[in-house]
Amino acid sequence: MSTSLDLSKLSLMDALDLAILIEEEARQRYELFAAQIGRTATGYNAGAFFASMAENESKHGTDLLERRIALFGKVPMKLKLEDLYDVEAPETGAPRKGMSTLQAFELGLEAEQKAYDFYDMALPGITDPDVKTLFTELRDEEQEHVDMLRAQMAKLPARASVETENDPDDAPYL
Repeated sequence: MSTSLDLSKLSLMDALDLAILIEEEARQRYELFAAQIGRTATGYNAGAFFASMAENESKHGTDLLERRIALFGKVPMKLKLEDLYDVEAPETGAPRKGMSTLQAFELGLEAEQKAYDFYDMALPGITDPDVKTLFTELRDEEQEHVDMLRAQMAKLPARASVETENDPDDAPYL
């Protein structure tokens, strides 16, 4: 989890841009996982979970973008996706063919916790009050996502922990 940015110098617009890009990176990663793992005809599985996470990240990113446009118009972003790496996105090599739905949920939970930790660790170094307010809000939203995933995991049926293929020679899918 890293950025090449000095977070203490972010303007509110740059902070919103960073948050938008964090969501975009996570969306792209989840879409990649969903495409690679695929979905089975039996219903909800790891691939379907990753697709739903991509939709959630997309919605959150769109909400942040709308907020940015309302505040700053269509001023081009100074930040690029290359300015960050794995802030919220799950590790690229984490999914594998045949992983269980529960394992996919655990991966999503880890990513949401990673995002919470990023915002929480950044807060002490933030001096701009508007950026501090935004990062506090984003941290709290990530905690809501963690809580939501934990609640969903608690409701998963026992079969959700069953891998679809249990070949120990399977390498990670990515």
